[in-house]
Amino acid sequence: MGPNEFVFLLVGLKWTVALSAIGFLGGGLAGLAVALARTSGVRMLERGTAGYIALFQGTPLLMQLFVVYYGLALAGLKLDAWAAVAIGFTLHASAYLGEIWRGSIAAVPRGQAEAALSLSLGYVPRMARVILPQALRISLPATVGFLVQLIKGTSLAAIVGFTELTRAGNIISNQIFQPLVVFAIVGALYFVLCWPLSLFGARLERQLAVSAR
Repeated sequence: MGPNEFVFLLVGLKWTVALSAIGFLGGGLAGLAVALARTSGVRMLERGTAGYIALFQGTPLLMQLFVVYYGLALAGLKLDAWAAVAIGFTLHASAYLGEIWRGSIAAVPRGQAEAALSLSLGYVPRMARVILPQALRISLPATVGFLVQLIKGTSLAAIVGFTELTRAGNIISNQIFQPLVVFAIVGALYFVLCWPLSLFGARLERQLAVSAR
């Protein structure tokens, strides 16, 4: 295990971070739309997004990536590995974040919405100025926790040939025949990436618990 192999692992780590960021940001935007639709009071939107969430939460991420990459190719839409995993993780994250944020919106005291209505605030200013800022604060620990899970889940992107950290480790292991050494380093890199986020999420949860007393 020399410096060249370690640099190759760092390149894989870079793509792990990039894929996590794209999945989280894209999934966050789509997840916000899902959460708003789930709490809109429009029955068709609520049922449609509930089915969307159930689909992605009820099926393995590995299968979702497989369907996006190979299923779309069978339908005539051939995507490269990068585009396929970016779409797959964005869809996956949107379902989970949408449900997390729906629960956070529902957790905002009903009196807040009633007070906004009494001030004649419409739906958009009511959500933007009153409900969503409070819901965001409530959702932060769970959102950070999901980001940690998303980072670790990027290892499944190897199924379509995307070279992230785990696949980079597998490639090096097959070349130098030192799997314990290679994957100990891979695990350490994941730990360095995820542990600070886990601590941050736990700290947020403690702070919110104290402020809620």
